[in-house]
Amino acid sequence: MPAAQPQAISGVSAGRESVMETVYPSISASGLGRMIGSICDSIPVRIAGIKVSCLLFGLPLAPLALAGYAVFKLFGDRYVISNRTVKVISALGETLKGQANIADIDNVAINVKSGQSFFKAGDLILLKANGDEILTLPAVVRPERFRQVILETREARLLSDSSLATIDARQLQPA
Repeated sequence: MPAAQPQAISGVSAGRESVMETVYPSISASGLGRMIGSICDSIPVRIAGIKVSCLLFGLPLAPLALAGYAVFKLFGDRYVISNRTVKVISALGETLKGQANIADIDNVAINVKSGQSFFKAGDLILLKANGDEILTLPAVVRPERFRQVILETREARLLSDSSLATIDARQLQPA
């Protein structure tokens, strides 16, 4: 049995897809979640560092928020970034709902809708070089961070592809 070739980065191989990160959307992906976020952000005055609107409306809205959270965890989506693709997959099971090749992504735009800022969430829009939309990831929590992960993964993929192409193009030199 041949020994496995050592890998430069443990667990990552140039020849196979490796998952980098999986995130779940916030409840602000739904209209109900954005409404809860808008209500909890409606009165900006703070008492002891907490918004008055959260103090007034937080407890009465908690059952709706918990129901929304449960529905999203059971019937929602998850976003998976690998060294080759960004995928939207159903939360339960493996149903692929959308996919973007990481090398096709040129930029990632962030669109924060009304009510999403309370949840520190926003929509990520994956764009091609010509500005066309490839895929939208609704209500990503901390969208700036996930945007950076996607862009860094894309850069690593492009550098890896370039290096592999250079290696493949080399010819053996006679001894």
